[in-house]
Amino acid sequence: MDHACRPCQIDAARLSLLLGPAQCRFTVETLRECSSTSTLLLERARQGAPSGALLVADQQTAGRGRRGRSWLSSPEAGLTFSLLWHIPGDMARLAGLSLAVGVAVARSLEACGVAGVGLKWPNDILLDGGKVGGILIELEATPGGMLAVIGIGLNLQMPAVGAEELQEFLHRPAALAQRLSPVPERHQLLAQLLLDLAAVLDDFSATGFPALRSEWQARHVWQDRQVRLLNGGLLDREGICLGADADGALLLLTANGVERCLSGDLSLQVA
Repeated sequence: MDHACRPCQIDAARLSLLLGPAQCRFTVETLRECSSTSTLLLERARQGAPSGALLVADQQTAGRGRRGRSWLSSPEAGLTFSLLWHIPGDMARLAGLSLAVGVAVARSLEACGVAGVGLKWPNDILLDGGKVGGILIELEATPGGMLAVIGIGLNLQMPAVGAEELQEFLHRPAALAQRLSPVPERHQLLAQLLLDLAAVLDDFSATGFPALRSEWQARHVWQDRQVRLLNGGLLDREGICLGADADGALLLLTANGVERCLSGDLSLQVA
C-alpha cells in the first residue's frame, strides 16, 4: 500500500449505484493521491486481486504513459484510473487490445456528448488535434490466461503546463472542456467508461480485435495521411497511414509497399 495515499473525492458507493446491475463486476478502490494507479494495481494483481478490480486516483505523482513518459494529473482537472481484467489465451491473443480499449473510451465520450473523438495508433485519444486522453496497458501471464492492467487518463480541464513541459508532448494537450460546458460529472463519466469497457472487453475476450476493427478505423484520425514512424526517437520509416490490421498492427504504405509495424510513435509528416 502506498502510505502517501489519502481518501479520495470519488465516492465508491455513488459510483456503484450508477453502475447498476454491472456493479457486481467491479471492485472499487479510490484514492486521493498515489504514485501510479497502474503500478499499485499491478502489485495487487500479483497478490490475487480479482478481474474487475478498479483503482481511481484524483492525483498521480508518478503517472506513466508509453515508453516511460509521464502522465500529468491533478484533482478535478482529470480522471485517472486503472482496471484489472483477466483475458483467456496467451500473449498473441491480446494483439490489438489497446486499440479495442480506445474504441470503448471513444464510445463513452460520445455517449456523454463529446463530438469529434478521434483515435490514433496505438493508444491516443484525440480531440481537435490535441491529446485528450491516453491508454497504457501492462500484461502478465497467469496459469489461466493473461492479466491486463488497463490504465486510462483523461483531461477534463486543460492541464497547467509550462512551455518546457509542452515540448515533452508529441501532441499538444486537449480537454473535454473545449467541447462541453459543463464537463461531464466524474462519477457519471467513470460509470459510462466502465460499462463500455466491460462490453468491449467481453467482445475482445470472445473474438479478439477483428470484430472491433471497423469501429476503430471509423475513428482513425490520420487515415490516408503522410506520417513518420519513430522508434527510440529515431526515424524508422515513413509513408501513408492506412490504419490497423486485424491484429492491431499499424499499416503503412511505403516505397516498399504496405508494411506492418508493431511498435513505435507516429507523427504527422510536415511538408
